[in-house]
Amino acid sequence: MINKVSEALRDFLKQESAGGIVLIAAAALALLAANSPFAAAYFDGLGTQVTVAVGSFSIDKALILWINDGLMAVFFFLIGLEVKREVIQGQLSSWDKASLPLVAAIGGMAIPALIFLSINSGTPANQAGWAIPAATDIAFALGILSLLGPRVPVALKALLLAIAVIDDIGAIAIIALFYSGTLDTDMLIGAAVAFAALIAVNRMRIGSSIPYVLLTIVMWVFVLKSGVHATLAGVAAAMTVPLVARGGSEPLLRMEHALHPWVAFMIIPIFGFANAGVSLTGISPADLAAPLPLGIALGLLIGKQIGIFGFAFVAVKAGFAKLPEDVNWRQIHGLSLLAAIGFTMSLFIGNLAFADPAQVDAVKLGVLSGSLVSALAGFFLLKISLPKEPAQAPAEAASVAS
Repeated sequence: MINKVSEALRDFLKQESAGGIVLIAAAALALLAANSPFAAAYFDGLGTQVTVAVGSFSIDKALILWINDGLMAVFFFLIGLEVKREVIQGQLSSWDKASLPLVAAIGGMAIPALIFLSINSGTPANQAGWAIPAATDIAFALGILSLLGPRVPVALKALLLAIAVIDDIGAIAIIALFYSGTLDTDMLIGAAVAFAALIAVNRMRIGSSIPYVLLTIVMWVFVLKSGVHATLAGVAAAMTVPLVARGGSEPLLRMEHALHPWVAFMIIPIFGFANAGVSLTGISPADLAAPLPLGIALGLLIGKQIGIFGFAFVAVKAGFAKLPEDVNWRQIHGLSLLAAIGFTMSLFIGNLAFADPAQVDAVKLGVLSGSLVSALAGFFLLKISLPKEPAQAPAEAASVAS
């Protein structure tokens, strides 16, 4: 019996949809906890102060900030590895491959932000959240897409991944430029020294993960203390990991494959559980229609469709980009809805944009409602627009998935 359960669990974890399913479960559990008799324990637990000290040097933060600043730095490190690989040898390695996702991603970030700002034009206190609906949750979106099985063309999956990667690059730039605090020059110098050491390790083509991990931790501490958001240390460090090192080893791919299950099945679900919980007591439809949650929900649901589908359509018709083979416009429309699932990245940016608990709760309402409607609409639109037969032979599909 135990062997059968273990085998079933291994099979589940191998599925592309598994990460998205675990994330959905974590978000649902957070909502249940926040609206149950255990709500006080849930919120108080996340507010527990955790201190790490070495001599006179200490970091004292609430548990939720250790999750958002610490664990999420690992998530951003993985994003950095994926971005570097895609630029060197993947979907962003040539203009022919990158032109369509680049244009679509730009539209998918710009239009949601404009919709949010237009809805919140009369509420200056909310305008710091303009970047929230510009984000895409890559794990959630790919998880929903993979639920449709082998009928999904590989080109459509690759396009969604490329758009999400470019979206992540945009989110990283936005966080660096607009959501960092007062800067501490001494700490920035320390971070720069650690980064220079990482570059030196890269130049020596060292294949071991140990020096990269240790120096990344050092840089993360300095960046955390500097006023720049600490997760950016993860991205910067990832850029120094070589694709091919001395002796032919591949540290970037090795670290990416090693981190992926930890991020997909632990870090992102923990983040979702810690940040998706919002009390629904006293919530009415009128609350969802308030400018902040409405701007986020419509920015995601409407803005992503206009931005991704609209910009892609114009780019292809103008000859600026090409539509991938075996992909049609209805499928691109469905993809634009899946890209409107903001969840993890939207909640993350929302926590950076607002300190007022009431605004943070409003962000959660907007993100959850907009992402849920987008996920359902995208799933059912793709379900009716995909071919009835698998898009490729099963053996080929397995090769691509691996």
